[in-house]
Amino acid sequence: MTNNTPVISCKNIWKLYGANPESYMKTVNPNASFEEIRADGYISAVRNVSLEIQKGEMLVIMGLSGSGKSTLVRCLSRLVDITGGEILVEGENLSEMNEKELIELRRNKMGMVFQNFALLPHRTVLDNIAFPLEMRGQDRHECRERAMEVIKLVDLQGREDYFPRELSGGQQQRVGIARSLAIEPDIWFLDEPFSALDPLIRREMQDEFLRLQEMLGKTIVFITHDFDEALRLADRIAIMKDGVVEQCDTADKIVLNPATDYIKKFIEDIEKSRIVHARGLADPIADEDVSGEAIDGNATILELSRQLVEDERTNIPVVSGKGKLIGVLNRKKALDLLFGSHNGASK
Repeated sequence: MTNNTPVISCKNIWKLYGANPESYMKTVNPNASFEEIRADGYISAVRNVSLEIQKGEMLVIMGLSGSGKSTLVRCLSRLVDITGGEILVEGENLSEMNEKELIELRRNKMGMVFQNFALLPHRTVLDNIAFPLEMRGQDRHECRERAMEVIKLVDLQGREDYFPRELSGGQQQRVGIARSLAIEPDIWFLDEPFSALDPLIRREMQDEFLRLQEMLGKTIVFITHDFDEALRLADRIAIMKDGVVEQCDTADKIVLNPATDYIKKFIEDIEKSRIVHARGLADPIADEDVSGEAIDGNATILELSRQLVEDERTNIPVVSGKGKLIGVLNRKKALDLLFGSHNGASK
């Protein structure tokens, strides 16, 4: 994340399906459950959600099928209109934009990648990637020049003249990603883009995605149902159930301090020492001496296991990736997490 300026801010947003959702919205109890609303004949696909997404942040939204994660992203991009609440994109109310303003926003600021690659079968890789630029009315030479730049970015050089049928699944997905990047979006929405890929290609695409994000620093909303994928990619994770965001926080804080019974159940089989980083378990620096060898705050407790077993200090200094002292790690607390993590419970 680059700063604390919200790029997207949504407050108490709802998406209801039913006979007359706008009218029902005026009377619905904001704390009503999914079942209570369904008993009234409505489906609350998104229910009273408030979120802020910062510039340069990668927010991963996850949940089981039917939890509302895809609908929420479609609300944030206004592919569907919300029933209630407010969504601001860079300070502008999304619901108040007219058709022309919305088209301009999507053409110039938003990129979208979905599980279905939706490549045009009769167009080459180069022409597929250039397509959204052509739709913006850009010069053909400029379109092809920009498409070639993005082809190099996603490592598809030499395949410019291939058709989609001549590509592997991972290569097709790279074309989809390149096509969305061609317009140089500030905001990037990705709805389970790697879920149709086999595990090895999926891992490679995650690595590629992290490389691109390191280079480009986009604001990203990424949907997945895979917790391991969320852990690899996310700055924060929002976990949804029945249209509600049950918790939105860093992986460390979700694992250490689950907000609801559902979150506790969601993470009960997770090996916590594999998730929690030293920085997430560290306490503020008090007056006691914290001299001596420090540990990397970006390392997980599992990665530090040997050092924690052998180090006899009560409190161990923790430093950031740049070497700045950021806290102290209580050795006993870390060991309790390490040896209690295999049964899914920390002490």
